[in-house]
Amino acid sequence: MTLQKFTLVLGGAASGKSVFAERLVEASEKQGVYVATAQFIDAELDARISDHKMRRNQRWRTVEAPVALAEAIAGAPEEAAVLVDCATLWLTNLILAEADHEAAGDAVLKAMDARAGPVVIVSNDVSGGIVPETALGRRFQRAQGGLNQRLAARADLVVMVTAGLPQVLKGELS
Repeated sequence: MTLQKFTLVLGGAASGKSVFAERLVEASEKQGVYVATAQFIDAELDARISDHKMRRNQRWRTVEAPVALAEAIAGAPEEAAVLVDCATLWLTNLILAEADHEAAGDAVLKAMDARAGPVVIVSNDVSGGIVPETALGRRFQRAQGGLNQRLAARADLVVMVTAGLPQVLKGELS
């Protein structure tokens, strides 16, 4: 399988989007650089992180980048396929740190444009849920929707995964 220069994989929580993205990279037969954005904050998230690590074989190199995502993308070997999992946790980390997520998003897009190798980004689709009750929740939902729109506009391939089933929204799987 040939990876596009930039692929965005969207889906809801536990939709199968991470597994789908991993399979895309593995099918390309390129070395995978897994850029993990999760931070160890509680036992539940720790278990999810462990599950993700157990799925990956020796072809993957993991880089932890809870905030410095642009630097992680820029630092990956050019011949490798970079998989970012996920933009949602990265954005959460930025918002909770009260960082400028718009400028950080610009830096990520610039790093992706500068890469010769492919990038696959996994992100949660938060548009189908209810309006959050708190101001912070509403701020996050707007920021995530805006980030997803910026990523989708730049992507060569956009895939929505629901119940493990991919649906191509933009481009085509090759």
